[in-house]
Formats: sequence, C-alpha cells, structure tokens
Amino acid sequence: MADPKSHYSMAIQPQQPPSSVTGKHRILMTAPNFLRLLSILFSAASIAVMVTSNQTVSLFSLSLEAHFYYSSAFKYFVAANSVVCLFTLLTLILNFLLGQQLLMRRDYYFYLFTHDMVVTVLLMSGCAAATAVGYVGQYGQDHMGWQPLCDHVAKFCRSTLVSILLSYFSFFSYFGLSLLEAYSSISSPFPSPH
Repeated sequence: MADPKSHYSMAIQPQQPPSSVTGKHRILMTAPNFLRLLSILFSAASIAVMVTSNQTVSLFSLSLEAHFYYSSAFKYFVAANSVVCLFTLLTLILNFLLGQQLLMRRDYYFYLFTHDMVVTVLLMSGCAAATAVGYVGQYGQDHMGWQPLCDHVAKFCRSTLVSILLSYFSFFSYFGLSLLEAYSSISSPFPSPH
C-alpha cells in the first residue's frame, strides 16, 4: 500500500515547463517591449515632423502661412501622438521596474491588453483626422467649394504626409502589439490567478 503522505507531496510539486515553452515565453515577453519602443520612436518622430513643418508663401500680394496649429485636426493628431508617447513610455518603465513579478500575472496581461487597445484606437483616430484634412488639402472638395492648397504649400504638405505616415507606422506597431498580447493572454504558460 502506498504511503498517502508521499502521494500528497508528489501532487503539489511544481512542474518545470519544457525549454521550448520557456523560449516561447521569452519571445512573448521581449517582443511587446520592442514594439512599444518602436511605437514611441515613430510617434515622437511624427510629432517632431508635424510641429516643425510650416511654410509661408505669397499669393497675389497676400501672405499665406501653413502651420499645424491652424488646423484642429492636426492639433488633435499631435495631442494623440503625444499621449501615445507618454503612456507607452510609462508602460515600458513599469514593465522594466516591476519585471517578472508583475508580468507573470494573467490579470496584468488583461490590463496591458486593454491599455493597448485604447491607445491603438486613440492613435487610429488621430491618424484618421489628419488623413482627412490632408486629403482635402491635397485634392480639395469641389462640393463644398474648398480648393486644394498643396499646390501652393507643397513643402508643408510633404512634411505633413511624412508625419502622418510615421504615425501610421506607430499604429501598426500598436496593432501588432495588441494581437501579440491577445495571443499571449490565451497561450501563456502562467497559472491562472484563481
């Protein structure tokens, strides 16, 4: 007859995950921080390009100045990218300071996923607003009587286009991050919080 005490001690011994799970886990832990860093770089570059782009031209003895601050959509675009930079930087700092003790919890994955989805939607809304205004600036809107302006302020329009593209790269980084975190929350080798 087997000793019940030895059976009990065998039942509670933790099992070591296979090395492939550990390697997979390491990739799932490193990739999000890399994508966050990419998002910070793309958003910061987008802000820098948008804020520094301006152009003044003379048309029929009138001075026309193009600057991001004259468009509420471009101001929202800069604000959205600024929030993305700030919150992503805070998340990176939190991840590095708290390290494995916080990252090993499934509920933290949920909070990260929620945070990343909110930031992704914010970034997408800023990109959409800037894209709409950029489109009207490039092609005009005949039904409303708005004429294209990029023929006159081409340098400003090119800078704005670069800024918007950089912000879309940041969006795609965050979109990939959201997909990765959704995957890691369901396939993580960590124990559930219950």
